[in-house]
Order: sequence, then structure tokens, then C-alpha cells
Amino acid sequence: MTLRLFAVSLVFLAALISPGCLEDAPPAPIRGYEIVETYPHDTGAFTQALLYHEGFLYEGTGLYGRSSLRKVDLETGEVLKMQRFPAQFFGEGLCLWQDRLIQLTWLSGVGFVWDLENFTFLRTFTYPGEGWGLTSDGELLIMSDGTSLLRFLDPETFEEVGAIEVRDRGVPVEKLNELEYVQGEIYANVWKSDRIARISPKSGVVLGWIDLSGLLSEEERGGEDVLNGIAYDSEGDRLFVTGKLWPKLFQIEVSLTKV
Repeated sequence: MTLRLFAVSLVFLAALISPGCLEDAPPAPIRGYEIVETYPHDTGAFTQALLYHEGFLYEGTGLYGRSSLRKVDLETGEVLKMQRFPAQFFGEGLCLWQDRLIQLTWLSGVGFVWDLENFTFLRTFTYPGEGWGLTSDGELLIMSDGTSLLRFLDPETFEEVGAIEVRDRGVPVEKLNELEYVQGEIYANVWKSDRIARISPKSGVVLGWIDLSGLLSEEERGGEDVLNGIAYDSEGDRLFVTGKLWPKLFQIEVSLTKV
């Protein structure tokens, strides 16, 4: 099956599930968390994206004049390598595709492609609407734009080849932000909430929620210091989360107990 046909089939499957049927479905389970490990995090990093690759974290940060791409030492939080953005761009979602890092910007409709090894600029690409989160399922890129929609992009041409609407019991879930693909599911931060949605990439149905309330104390948080940043180590089965301007990054386990 080609990438295009694969993506179109996702949209078709989502269309088969009517909102009315979903409204009658049982509520998506809400799970809590346990902290496995705590690591330092740069309080100057307005985290917009996070990923794990071969022992290191790669982080995309935002704000005009402060946006960057970073390679970070997990244990110490030290920034090992950084590529700064021109001041007119507000950095957003980031994902790894083969030997390239692909990074979105917020309002400019321009994305950047960097070389993974040395952060050399390779090219730009364009897309309609806003750029928020970005991840990959190994075949396509998956992009959020602040709405309830997730778009599927061809990773070579960046052409949109499909889309799904994310719904919980038939109700659209808005403000989908940073994304991570975890064991066949899409994890999504919901902006200005302490919850992560676990989403079916086939239908857009919310399979469950992870409630991270209390992860960082109120004393350590400011108005924009919201949860935003999910990274998954597939080999070690480790899940990492952090937030904008947070002093800490956490490895967590999702609890089996419902909240």
C-alpha cells in the first residue's frame, strides 16, 4: 500500500465512526502517573517539542528571538549543541525522520529541515495554517495545528495526504499541541492542561487520558509554564515529560489505577 492510500484509508475509517455512536461510548479511562526519575531542565527553554534518540534528548524551543533546536544531555540537562532561529520565527514541533530533524514554526507557515548529526540547515518547506506539534509513525509525519485536527504529511514532499479529527465520546478535542508516537498510539499534550491524550491514529478516538496534575508544584510554575514536551525511548520503554520553562524533566510510568 502506498503512503497516499494508507493515509486516505485512515480518513475513511474515521468517517465510518459517527459522533452519535461515540457519545454513547464509555468515557475514556483517566490514568495517573508515578515518577521514576527526575532530571534537570533549562528554565530558559520554552519547550515546544521533545524527542529521544540514541541516549540524547532533542528539544525545540519557542518565542520570537529565543527559538532554537537543541541536543541535550539527559542526565545533566546540559545543552550540547544548539541551532538558533532567525528572530522572525517562533519554533514549534519537532520530529526525527531518518537522518534529519524536521521542525515547524508557529504562524509563518514555514518548516525547517536540519541534519541530525551537525544541525546543518538543509531546506525549508511550507504548509497552510499554524504549526504546533509534530511526530512520525515511521511512515508518515503527523502534525497538529492547535485545533482538533491531526494531519498526515509525506515526509519527503511534505504534501498533506490525510487527516483525522480527534474526539472524546464524539466531542472534538481542541488545542492539540506537542505530539509523540508511543507503541502504536499518538500521545498529545492539550495546551494549558495537565493532561495527555492517547489517540488512535486510525480513527482519532481518544483511547485514554494521562493526568499529570501535581507533577510540578505551583510554586515552580508561572502563567505560561504549562506542560508541553513528550519523549519516548522505544528501546528502553521510557517515557519523559516536561513543560515550558520548567526546572525539571521527569521520567514517568503511567499508573494502572484510574484517577
